[in-house]
Amino acid sequence: MNTKTPERVPVDIELHSKSRLLAVSFSDGARFELPCEYLRVFSRAKEVRTMNAPVVGKEDVNITHIEPQGQYAVRLIFDDGHETGIYSWDTLYDLGENREQNWKRYLEQTAGLGIERHDTAGEPRHLRLLYFTYLAQQLRKESEEVQVPDSVVDVSSLVEWLKRDKQNHAHLFRDGSFQVVVNKQFSEPFTRLDSGDEVGFVPTSPVAPVAGKP
Repeated sequence: MNTKTPERVPVDIELHSKSRLLAVSFSDGARFELPCEYLRVFSRAKEVRTMNAPVVGKEDVNITHIEPQGQYAVRLIFDDGHETGIYSWDTLYDLGENREQNWKRYLEQTAGLGIERHDTAGEPRHLRLLYFTYLAQQLRKESEEVQVPDSVVDVSSLVEWLKRDKQNHAHLFRDGSFQVVVNKQFSEPFTRLDSGDEVGFVPTSPVAPVAGKP
């Protein structure tokens, strides 16, 4: 029986269901944001490891439950019925550290087999934006419906797009001056945005930022 204490232990594991993403922070300071699709595709379950072809069609898969497995791993249960994947701390760290290379190799493999990924790029996406306090006053609107470009995939990219789209009011979207809620839930910069989402901008101060001043 191996009783050796793992050197790299998670200090926080948080599922962001809206973004279909698992954020894992380790004791050495490393933090990885792992998409559910990526974790599902690279499951270490025997039935996955012994497949002769890559796992495909999991673009919209999500994690429904996270179950601790002793002091060394978690079992991730996915909404497509996959529930045998055990992810040790070393596995999660390795998947995080090598995510870019792993995913590039996976895409090359699927492309080589002629497998196309489900992609909504190019389809019109609409968001409802809500503005509060001085944002509503200075923008002269409390809400608006917008069609966003393909580059807007999450909260962070939405804010950057708004700064470009509303150049005369870009200072109002200064970092740290507001919080963002998506479908009435406080969000993170990486929170995924889907067509039909409602996004609210809530200033953190009653005083509006001034253009040209930090």
